Amino acid sequence: MTDWTASDLEIVRLSLKVATVGTVASLPFAIAAAVLLARGRFWGRGLLNALVHLPLVLPPVVTGYLLLRLFGRRGVVGALLESALGFTFAFRWTGAALAAAVMGFPLMVRAIRLAIEGVDRRLEETAATLGANPWWTMIAVTLPLALPGVLSGMVVAFAKALGEFGATITFVSNIPGETQTLALAIYSLTQAPGGDAHAWRLVWLSLGVSVAALLVSEALARRIERRR
Repeated sequence: MTDWTASDLEIVRLSLKVATVGTVASLPFAIAAAVLLARGRFWGRGLLNALVHLPLVLPPVVTGYLLLRLFGRRGVVGALLESALGFTFAFRWTGAALAAAVMGFPLMVRAIRLAIEGVDRRLEETAATLGANPWWTMIAVTLPLALPGVLSGMVVAFAKALGEFGATITFVSNIPGETQTLALAIYSLTQAPGGDAHAWRLVWLSLGVSVAALLVSEALARRIERRR
């Protein structure tokens, strides 16, 4: 019982690392997908939209199994990464971060897409008349104006990553100190005799981390709005 405090802090540290890496790593792809869906007019746009939102409608266990088949040691992508770069996702915290990124990706894309669609197109047209190409207009005009939406998407994806369970446990299992995040640790404790007290402690820690993340995001959003 005396090592609970150290164990709890390790679980929180791992959870924050997994959620942060998953959110930051998926951000460029989420912005690209959001820009294509908000401003693009091309064949296959509907298919791209469906693929982006697929993790929302698939059972998380199915998503985790697909990740295992693709990025596991014997998966098509996973075997290539391990042989070429010596990098592996299987049964490591990096795999947990990948699962968290995939599950939070649709939520991030949707928030960023709505923010981009809310930007006045006349501002973009004005930049174009001044000689800016579409990519520079997107970087210098659209994305700064959509920054609160980008931040909101990151916070939602981060919160989703903190609570991710099904895809993570299917893809990288539940290994203490390596892949056992807050959600997995709470699940393990609820299955163990006498684990309720420890589970409650982790529940309160999870609530505290989530509320802190929301408060920080609100403060940053207000600061951005004041500067604008």
